[in-house]
Amino acid sequence: MLLLLPVFCVFCFAGCGSTQSTTQTVKLYEVTHSVFYAPLYIAINKGFFEDENLEIELTNANGSNNVMTALLSNNADVGLAGPETSVYTALQSNGKTPKVFGQLTACDGSFLIGKKTDKTFELSDLAGKTIIGGRRGGMPAMTLQYALHLAGLENGKDYTLNLDYDFGMVASVYDSGIGDYCTMFEPTASNYIASKPNEQIVASIGKLGGSVPYTAFIASDDWLNKDSARAEKFLRAVYRGYRFMTTADITEVVKALKPSFDGSSDESLKQSVLNYIEINAFASTPVMTEEGFERLLNIIKFAGELDKDANVNFNDVCTNTYAKKCVEYFI
Repeated sequence: MLLLLPVFCVFCFAGCGSTQSTTQTVKLYEVTHSVFYAPLYIAINKGFFEDENLEIELTNANGSNNVMTALLSNNADVGLAGPETSVYTALQSNGKTPKVFGQLTACDGSFLIGKKTDKTFELSDLAGKTIIGGRRGGMPAMTLQYALHLAGLENGKDYTLNLDYDFGMVASVYDSGIGDYCTMFEPTASNYIASKPNEQIVASIGKLGGSVPYTAFIASDDWLNKDSARAEKFLRAVYRGYRFMTTADITEVVKALKPSFDGSSDESLKQSVLNYIEINAFASTPVMTEEGFERLLNIIKFAGELDKDANVNFNDVCTNTYAKKCVEYFI
């Protein structure tokens, strides 16, 4: 509570003025709906965006490619997706590339799902098996392949990675009997195994693969430059959501998330949050480092989605201007 006291006072003071700022609507398209993005939903449900005179109009785009399409067509103001989307756009487009302006997650949020057995799961159990890993070129598939490579396993030799299905379809495809293992975000993973007594979470891809800027907020230069304070206020609300999540009692965190996940039980939400906190899934700062960006490029190149000699400039894809101001605000 002490950490948030100065922020509370600032907002109280702002509300005591004779005039109120006009509320601005932000059309936000998310790549999927997951507890992996908990700070965002907490910020919405706790009124942190309202405190910044922002109203969030949230749309589930079901895929990072759909998020980028919405940004390029001006149907979205802000996109929440993997930074690789901006990398692809920078290389394929002659126009302006929407830029990453704030990082949200710091590793892969996927959990490997498999059948329960009498023995403790080991990566060697994947030998000769098929994993449903999402669509080709998406972060879930690429980080899965990279994480298993770090563990000494190679796709096509030690296991087979099925890339025929969008990530949002993975659970239903696996449930139909296709594949031996699959990956899921939370709370889909916890909800799934709660209803399937013969299934279990066997590994965290984020823990295997390590730190990488996995999901971020993206917007066009036009949107960012039109009102420079707006992007900072947006990140400030999300950062308050992160601070609440990391300081509040887990019961209060679940309560703050519940309106965004009314189809999940409190226990499922609790377990989902704890699973992500355990692997340090949430970025402690919205500032993306160039070192992290280079690791992202290495993962994309390893997956074969980017030429090994491809040169992508950090400043062409990312800007830390607003993220740094956000962090400075709370110091």
